[in-house]
Amino acid sequence: MIRARKTWAAAIAVLTVVGVAPAAAQAQPQPPGATSGQAAPAGTAGLPPGWRITGTGDAKALEWRSPRTVPPGDARVEFRTDGRLLGIPEPDDDGRTFRLPLDDTAPAALNRPTDLQVVSGGRRLDEEPGAAGQERRPAGSPPAKLPPQLPAGAVDPGTPGRFATTTGEYTLDSVRLPGLPAPVEMRGVVVAPEGATGKRPLALFLHGRHATCYVPGQGEDAVTIDWPCAGDAQPIPSHRGYLQDQKLLASQGYVTVSISANGINGQDAEIEDAGAQARSTLVRTHLARWADWAARPSTAPPAVRQGPKADLSRVLLVGHSRGGEGVDRAAMDSLYAPPASQGGRPGRTRWNIRGTVLIGPTAFGQNPVPDVPSLTILPGCDGDVADLQGQLYVDGTRGVSRGRALHSAVHITGANHNYFNSEWTPGQAQAPANDDFWEDEENRDPVCSVGSPTRLTADQQHRAGATYIAAAARLFVAGDDRVRELIDGTGRRAPSADPARVLTHAVGAGRGAGFLPDAGVKVTGGRLCSAVDPDPSAACLDENASGYSPHFAYWQPERETGRSAIALDWSAPGTATRIRPGAPVSLKGAKSLALRVIVPPNSTGTRLDVSVTDATGRRATLGRVGAEGLPGSERIASYWAQELRVPLTAAERAGVDLGRVTSLELTPRNRAGKAWLMDAYAWQAGTPQVRPAPLARVDIGRIRVKEGDSGVRTYHVPVRVSGKNGGTVRMYVTDPATGTARDRLVTVRPGGPGIDVAVKVTGNKRYSRDASHDVLVKAVRGSVVGSYVGGVTAENDDPMPGISVTPVADTVTEGQLLHWRVSLSEPADVDLNTLLVPVPDDTRAELSTKDVDQDWLREMMGEIPDGEVPLSRLEYFALWASVPPGETSTEVAVPTIRDEVTEPAEHIGFQSIDDEGEPQGPLLTGTVRDAS
Repeated sequence: MIRARKTWAAAIAVLTVVGVAPAAAQAQPQPPGATSGQAAPAGTAGLPPGWRITGTGDAKALEWRSPRTVPPGDARVEFRTDGRLLGIPEPDDDGRTFRLPLDDTAPAALNRPTDLQVVSGGRRLDEEPGAAGQERRPAGSPPAKLPPQLPAGAVDPGTPGRFATTTGEYTLDSVRLPGLPAPVEMRGVVVAPEGATGKRPLALFLHGRHATCYVPGQGEDAVTIDWPCAGDAQPIPSHRGYLQDQKLLASQGYVTVSISANGINGQDAEIEDAGAQARSTLVRTHLARWADWAARPSTAPPAVRQGPKADLSRVLLVGHSRGGEGVDRAAMDSLYAPPASQGGRPGRTRWNIRGTVLIGPTAFGQNPVPDVPSLTILPGCDGDVADLQGQLYVDGTRGVSRGRALHSAVHITGANHNYFNSEWTPGQAQAPANDDFWEDEENRDPVCSVGSPTRLTADQQHRAGATYIAAAARLFVAGDDRVRELIDGTGRRAPSADPARVLTHAVGAGRGAGFLPDAGVKVTGGRLCSAVDPDPSAACLDENASGYSPHFAYWQPERETGRSAIALDWSAPGTATRIRPGAPVSLKGAKSLALRVIVPPNSTGTRLDVSVTDATGRRATLGRVGAEGLPGSERIASYWAQELRVPLTAAERAGVDLGRVTSLELTPRNRAGKAWLMDAYAWQAGTPQVRPAPLARVDIGRIRVKEGDSGVRTYHVPVRVSGKNGGTVRMYVTDPATGTARDRLVTVRPGGPGIDVAVKVTGNKRYSRDASHDVLVKAVRGSVVGSYVGGVTAENDDPMPGISVTPVADTVTEGQLLHWRVSLSEPADVDLNTLLVPVPDDTRAELSTKDVDQDWLREMMGEIPDGEVPLSRLEYFALWASVPPGETSTEVAVPTIRDEVTEPAEHIGFQSIDDEGEPQGPLLTGTVRDAS
């Protein structure tokens, strides 16, 4: 895991005032937005509410505490600033506190500490739900409108089949998975058709990351995410949450199994890929058992023997959330073998993955499998993976391989993340469960709050999900092309999913050459914009936009190359945007031109004329397309592309050479608006047979080395390239000092030169922190990427200098500074800190809030408490001393003020504490004599 690629050493320097930054180790920060008469927590000077810096030395951490419990979910909680990833914090057992350890950071500037953000799946956790748009949304705004109901398709895959079903469960010996210390359970619930003859296709379900253990009858406080479950706690049966989906498929003749992955959920917090490879290995381990049982039926458990024999040549994988990323990786690993360290096994794979269904999936690696058909369900009210990053399983396949596999995105308005699993649904689950779309009664979301006309009930949502899982099975496994129109952007619905409003688009399958927003394209009248870029003039979506886009979901680099769209922005009709590809595009033989176009949420009346021009200059207007914005709010990802098709017949009549089209024009016909073109493809009906290409596979590893005492050593990032052919990947190399990433295209070939990242490590005898030189890789063409992140981590091997505190002026007259010097036994290469906590003394007069400079106190505490309070009695008061890199001392001071009151000498005591809060060194005392 890349925990902190930017350093917080410089952050503390920014936050420290004259060498003092308060941070009591036991402080409890106020929740964001809270107001009270109590002083703000120590350690928060210059930080947004809810934030503080805790600990000293190796235990120093940036901490944020949520005003509410953050349930264990699939999206990772991330700390960010100015659009950059700072790191992945560690959750505390209380479910509210998150800490980013600073032991592996390196110097980098933090110029604006107030820009700190806590983000999970694109959703801000450090704001009240809807706070960002509270002022933008006028009071009394009308409720969001549902998209219109589409015509019914020719077939309805949600209709139950002719078979009765039988249900059973198996439990096998637990298995060891790479990277996980504790064994993982091998448990599956099987639902199979009764009376079905012959071999039957197999559908395997994998749930996502959810709490793992609970104590019946003790509520949410007894819910944990650890493994194995302790004491009286029982495993949460997340794998039993898809019984409705399994029974539908089983009634249609499929053998189904849903497997448990609690053992991964309880151990994946520290894994660099968030457990994707472990989940793949678990899936493939189950499939290997099913292959064994198919070959020797008598060895199968009773739950398997009670159904027909499974046909392992026809397998559908269904994954929810992190389970979605897991089954995607399993499909990849089944085609392109991973290394042994990632669960790879010798020999030929004994199963064939015909397709995948990914429900609200995470996409931490953004590494889809281009030659395995997929259907990705995007819940419009997802409160967990809120940025709908699973869209990358569609967009990320473009141009990587042959483009014949269908990759469909299915957007379900009003669906949340959890309710596709009945064991994550309140009122249906055995363990405590919740609605992942957080509710704010004072600022209800117009689209997703419960009771909104656009929000689905749990039963409606689950029924829609089951219907589209069955659609994928019927198309990808059974080969029924009549289902394709339900999922490929044609604009037909499955009545079994009613009343859900479902929109779809796709890439691949019957789509041919297209207009892509890549580096070779030239745009006039619009602009080529970047999906992820800190520069507002380059980014596709304005930072003040109400809501966000799945197509522009953030990855890890602050700026990504190669992810683009074409932005249109017009204030009057008739201003054309012209797109010229680097080479002529052939639309010959196609029926239509299929465009994927984003329009702003809640917008109406967008109309675009579509024209093409050939190499001779002959031009034709194909027709007009229109789009209405999805129902949206500032909390959801509604900037989503709709598929708009326009026939090519007008170009044929005009004599345009469709084999050599040199430009595409989009001309707005409504008065003003915005739109973004994701791509435009030649389209024709049909689902071609998919034959996976022999792609190169790239896996990045990580090595940890000691820095040494002297000299310069060169290390190379471990890279494994396997497969038969060459390919192209984009590589990002991060600078450990700044956190910025440089990228370049690299051609890889098994056995040949490719990715070579040399890292120079300079040895010394000064204490520092670990330096992580990180490398990230993404497939571009002719390749797939397994382990997408790695690098070289240079570990500090020098002891931390000793820290001592001595008085400079510990007996002063009113109006003077109490001074102490903090000294190191030798310089360090990073800042080192010590915490001085006040010690109450009931035997003599103590220095109080009225005896010190009020501006200094206000800066320390955020606000000054009413009345006169001894400093030692302030709940959050402490002194923090930071010694800068290369120096050996600094000073801390308490500025006293002179008053006109005759009084005895006043005192204050400070105790230096270590990382564990234990006293270090003698008690320090300060005495202030009366000046009158």
